[in-house]
Amino acid sequence: MESVFKVVVLLLLLCTTTAELGAAATWCVARSDASEEALQTALDYACGSGADCAPLQSSGLCYLPNTVQAHASYAFNSYYQRKGSAPGSCSFSGTATVATTDPSYGSCVYPSSPSTAGGTIGQGGTPIGTTPPGTGTGTTPTLSGPPTPPGTTAPLYGSGGGLTPSLGPATPNSSSSNASIKTLLLPVTLLLVFSFIFETM
Repeated sequence: MESVFKVVVLLLLLCTTTAELGAAATWCVARSDASEEALQTALDYACGSGADCAPLQSSGLCYLPNTVQAHASYAFNSYYQRKGSAPGSCSFSGTATVATTDPSYGSCVYPSSPSTAGGTIGQGGTPIGTTPPGTGTGTTPTLSGPPTPPGTTAPLYGSGGGLTPSLGPATPNSSSSNASIKTLLLPVTLLLVFSFIFETM
């Protein structure tokens, strides 16, 4: 009886682990009720703070439709994914919301993780693993964003108002650490389940 109880507990743990690993992807998109002016300001902030806005250029795969709403959605999502979907990174002064349906269309593919978004954003808005603007060899073009709009702040932690998403205290590599733990948890759980099953036989 005791061995059956152990197997049931381990199977429940396995089911919980599997469900957690299959968590749905999320995207950050512009709210349909946001004003065009607010979206433009937030779009400028996102592109100037590390979002990959190259696909929004006239030759990019996400240029069309050429609307502030569509461009803001792509930029917001790029920023959100590069921040590892951190709490507060999909706000943009209330002009954005988290979606569970992939907003990709045609050749315009919205990233669904930091790795597909070109990595995470480091301090100062520079994607980790890239050369900060002004320090390269001059062979790679860089997009320079606008200065921080008047009346906004860029605090290191907490909510500073303006368009700066509130991120709270920094947690180094929390999303990659969680992914590593989840990757190891499934095989270990399976090993434990099978060892108890075969031990009872």
